[in-house]
Amino acid sequence: DDLTGLYNMRTIFDRINNEIERGRRYKHSVAVIMMDMDDFKHVNDNHDHLFGSFVLSQTGKLIKETIRTVDFAARYGGDEFLICLAQTEPQGAVRFTDRLRKKLSEFEYANGEDKMFLTASFGCCIADSGKSILDAQTMVRMADAKLYEAKANGKNCVESEIITDESQIDPRFLRRAS
Repeated sequence: DDLTGLYNMRTIFDRINNEIERGRRYKHSVAVIMMDMDDFKHVNDNHDHLFGSFVLSQTGKLIKETIRTVDFAARYGGDEFLICLAQTEPQGAVRFTDRLRKKLSEFEYANGEDKMFLTASFGCCIADSGKSILDAQTMVRMADAKLYEAKANGKNCVESEIITDESQIDPRFLRRAS
């Protein structure tokens, strides 16, 4: 993505599926995190679209500074971001997500006269020990559902689900036949 310096949607699903396969093989957890900036519409409405682009580029930098080199992130669309954490224990993924949430909420976006603080909401799906039924699309759907819970619970928070057994997976999230 030219604006954020993160991956774009063309590559992220393949990368996540590769990480899930590695998780299956080596029996490690994989986390997929959906992040959405809270009330981003106010950025463009109260400032302008150039400042909105600046905010997105700075957010991309903050994400890159926070993830490890083995992790990866993408701009999912608009002001939504997708992060994949490799070989991270479930509770470590939740701690990471909350640490990123806090870092973003404390960051002042400043460019010339325009200055503001923003928050973000997060949904996190963690496949404990690389469960075989999960794929990138399923994990993204589940993380997105958790993101909606975070928004409904007041924003600027993290909602997560750790999948330890395939029976936990709601069938509506499973991959749909094309």
